[in-house]
Amino acid sequence: MILGLDNITKRYGDRILFAEASLQVNAEDCIALVGPNGAGKTTLLNIIAGIDEPDQGSVHVGRDVTIGYLQQEAIELGSGTVIEEVSKVADEIAHLRHRLALLEEEMSACTDELSSSLVEAYAKTQERFEHLGGYSIDAHIKAVLGGLGFSLPDMDRACVEFSGGWQMRIALAKLLVVSPDVLLLDEPTNHLDLASVTWLEGFLKAYDGAVMIVSHDRAFLDGVASQVIEITNRQLRRYVGNYSDFVKQRELYQQQLRQTYEAQQHEIAHMQAFVDRFRYKSSKARAAQERVQRIETIRSQMVEPELPTSTISFRFPQPPRTGDAVIRLVDVTKSYDGNEVYTDLDLTLYRGDKVALVGPNGAGKSTLLKILAGVLEFERGQRVEGNHVSCAYFAQHQLERLDQNNTVFEEIDKAAAGWTQGEVRSLAGAFLFERDDVEKLVKVLSGGERSRLALAKMLVDPAPFLCLDEPTNHLDIASTDILIQALMNFEGTLAFITHDRHLLGQVANKIIEVNDGKLTIYNGDYEYYLWKKDGGIGGNQAPAEDERRRPSHATQAQSKRMIADPLGSHDIPSLVPREASGRKTKEQKRLEADERNRMHQATKEVREQLIQTEESLELAQSHYDELITLIADEKLYQQEKQFGEAMSEYGDLKREIEMLEARWLDLSEELVDIELDFGIS
Repeated sequence: MILGLDNITKRYGDRILFAEASLQVNAEDCIALVGPNGAGKTTLLNIIAGIDEPDQGSVHVGRDVTIGYLQQEAIELGSGTVIEEVSKVADEIAHLRHRLALLEEEMSACTDELSSSLVEAYAKTQERFEHLGGYSIDAHIKAVLGGLGFSLPDMDRACVEFSGGWQMRIALAKLLVVSPDVLLLDEPTNHLDLASVTWLEGFLKAYDGAVMIVSHDRAFLDGVASQVIEITNRQLRRYVGNYSDFVKQRELYQQQLRQTYEAQQHEIAHMQAFVDRFRYKSSKARAAQERVQRIETIRSQMVEPELPTSTISFRFPQPPRTGDAVIRLVDVTKSYDGNEVYTDLDLTLYRGDKVALVGPNGAGKSTLLKILAGVLEFERGQRVEGNHVSCAYFAQHQLERLDQNNTVFEEIDKAAAGWTQGEVRSLAGAFLFERDDVEKLVKVLSGGERSRLALAKMLVDPAPFLCLDEPTNHLDIASTDILIQALMNFEGTLAFITHDRHLLGQVANKIIEVNDGKLTIYNGDYEYYLWKKDGGIGGNQAPAEDERRRPSHATQAQSKRMIADPLGSHDIPSLVPREASGRKTKEQKRLEADERNRMHQATKEVREQLIQTEESLELAQSHYDELITLIADEKLYQQEKQFGEAMSEYGDLKREIEMLEARWLDLSEELVDIELDFGIS
């Protein structure tokens, strides 16, 4: 254990967030922290980071354990460039490098035998230097920034030139570079695009330390979490596995609680009936009193199960039916500062299309979405709306239509013609506005609250063509499910950008990949898109948990032996008895030879695939090692194109190795299963 919370209690006014709650965090844990909005997730991270103090209880941090914390709002950056800002975290590395030089000089000057304290000091300093990546820090910084979407020119721009979302990425890069022993992340994917979320997921899978994450991104939590801590009943309950595992285990646990609760209620009712009947009869008074005490004991120990989560199911009004062709872009050209983003672009969206725009950062996804929505002008070409088409555009900064002097309730009610007050309040609750929040004025809402309000208003009376830019930011998982339900039932046309892969997988029926001003259209859902990107070989079909499994060195060695000699040292089970001398009969030898031939034929194809996969894996790993050496070369950073190609190849190669390892493990298990069928164990 490197971190522990011991019986902590935390109150805000009359509200108790935690009551004698405890938690242990080990060195390799990757924990998803979940709970309803306002349960205390961010407060718990603040307590662990030392920003807040518990009212009671204590926080124990191991000796020399470092904690890094990415907060949602508190971002403080200097006025220097991005690379200078991120390099600040390497100050300790510079100090350690200087310390090592001094120790080496002192050791070389020793004419007598080196003292044990000097050797120990050098070893300890060198260990810390290596742990912080001192020998490859410059390459590491640029690799992290590249993974988070920064190009080489971006790295030399001043931090103040970037928007709040990009500044959040800079803060995240600083944390990932310094690699604290405990990494606390509060909604780290909110300001990332899909490619950066995927990169971050891979980074955290391989992270050498403990990670605790608060996130509304279900697919992200499925990809990285090894356990889930739920804040429930003012306690911290641990579940092993990722978020999907948690959902299943939690339902089973709640079902068991409900059964126990019902049994306790039945027992209490039975004993209470006895007490009511015999309380005043002297011959039964003692027995009645004993039952009263037992009832009190049961009630004092009873933990009431949570009520089943009610699913808020709205029948949103559907938009007017449009013509078949909803929106057409004809020979559209758009440029910024003389640089053309799109040239002679042609695109048509049809009624019922639910189009996800995907592609690398800076490819022009948001520009295309704004052109489709009609909120961004372009130099040449035409934007043609179909019959009965109107468009609504949603983005985090697009909140001008909210009346600052209205309450939340009034804003939704104004758009919800014919809705009851209860329906308006239920919709507000689905988007995280609690009972008192609906009476707040819009002008006192935070940016996130305004975004949620604008999204709720859009869904109350949707236009036939919706354009949504990162609609799940600031929504928790339950509210995201409400949004997904509404978009799945939406009968109009939809174009959207999101980093939320769960939303992508549930809603999109067409994918448009944007890259270098070119569009590639995939007429299928997100799973189909991934399949096509993998070359149509089904490599992406492996479940998330299989992607996290990696064969150990021992398992690899065992598999190599199985490939070389599938029978190993195991004997084929005797089908007929041996001769009395112990020698095998001719019949037994013939049967065993037939059995070996049958097993050889049964395993031939699997063994061949296993050999091919292992050869591909070794080749990919060798190429990966060469690429790491190339990235570590400072000269590469002077060549922007080559650097970009190397980083792209690095990401592709890492994904290929993960896919090959998962394939290798599946084939190994299949080979073992076949052998077991032949009686080999």
